[in-house]
Amino acid sequence: MSIQTLIEQATIPSESGSVSSSPFDVDSFDAAVMSTYGRFPLALERGAGCRVWDTQGREYLDFVAGIATCTLGHAHPAMVEAVTRQIQKLHHVSNLYYIPEQGELAKWIIQHSCADRVFFCNSGAEANEAAIKLARKYAHTVLDIEKPIILTANASFHGRTLATITATAQPKYQKHFDPLVPGFHYVNYNDISAVEAAISELDEGDYRVAAILIEPLQGEGGVRPGDVAYFQKLRQICDETGVLLIFDEVQVGMGRSGKLWGYEHLGVEPDIFTSAKGLGGGIPIGAMMSKKFCDVFQPGEHASTFGGNPFVCGVALAVCQTLERENILQNVEARGEQLRNGLKAIAAKYPNYIAEVRGWGLINGLELQADIQLTAADIVNAAIKEGVLLVPAGPKVVRFVPPLIVTEAEIDTALAAVEEAIATFTK
Repeated sequence: MSIQTLIEQATIPSESGSVSSSPFDVDSFDAAVMSTYGRFPLALERGAGCRVWDTQGREYLDFVAGIATCTLGHAHPAMVEAVTRQIQKLHHVSNLYYIPEQGELAKWIIQHSCADRVFFCNSGAEANEAAIKLARKYAHTVLDIEKPIILTANASFHGRTLATITATAQPKYQKHFDPLVPGFHYVNYNDISAVEAAISELDEGDYRVAAILIEPLQGEGGVRPGDVAYFQKLRQICDETGVLLIFDEVQVGMGRSGKLWGYEHLGVEPDIFTSAKGLGGGIPIGAMMSKKFCDVFQPGEHASTFGGNPFVCGVALAVCQTLERENILQNVEARGEQLRNGLKAIAAKYPNYIAEVRGWGLINGLELQADIQLTAADIVNAAIKEGVLLVPAGPKVVRFVPPLIVTEAEIDTALAAVEEAIATFTK
């Protein structure tokens, strides 16, 4: 079954009608579910390709994709087939046993990256936790560091667990959750002098910098690509000092950038890197990959009950193979260039409102001028009315992360809707 067939079927009313039999009850939802999200006023119930429908039957172009997660869009035939096949075969067993699907997925990742070893978990935060633990053990057992420090970048985002919000150098995520986890120090992104100063200043007594945890492109921090010269100098510093270089590829990896991994844009290889989001195309899975020399975990030192089970690995492998078989990275590059050019044309039309357009592949940001009251959330709400779903990346940046299968026509439709949304604030 093709994507187009799925979309056509999704628009055909069922016997009970094309919308839910009863209105969605926001009040009962809010009474039952913790208010940990500032939700937009939509209740989505089905999707096909790059489109989703709400409970009232209204159609939207989905340029959020679960926040850079639905790699193949919604109800992709390869995923439907993989989900059906695997759930009928075996969905979960303990990691106390060998899991063939896990081994096949690990081998695919290794064959398509600089990794030698893979650990599977359930999310990006868990993958980054695993990387932090691995770096700390390596520091103690190999580098002989009594109190290891991990450098991270201001405006970064690495997850919501206590260790990863500590690594996330944004106070808004840390407020009221102290005491935070010790052993982290923050430096400015794309500022090599700050890294050099920190390594020198923190080398005191039992303390030493053991690792640098950084995103090749900052996603939540405003869609800010890494500078090539900066990352190449980071690699040189790490080679000279023994400090581990860790890349958080949770958002930018798995083809989102137009290359399979973000580090490919920078001309360097990390010692450790993490993945989640797009790896499973929307099925919860995370992974921490490392070079062989720093794979120091022993049995019992790290684990995950659900991590790498047959179901998630079987589906993730289908996503990976589909990316490769259908040459989807080529589409990401072409559609990303089309999207950026279109956004730049809009920016040129509204220079008093738009400051910059930036990004890689199909992760792009439209930054609003700092001196206007208009916010990214304002644009997102206006775009919803025009039938396009977008997501902020901070207060002033609108993020565009559609499924990697997005078409030329869908990009044009989204651009027209975004321009109309922006125009409503200029009249």
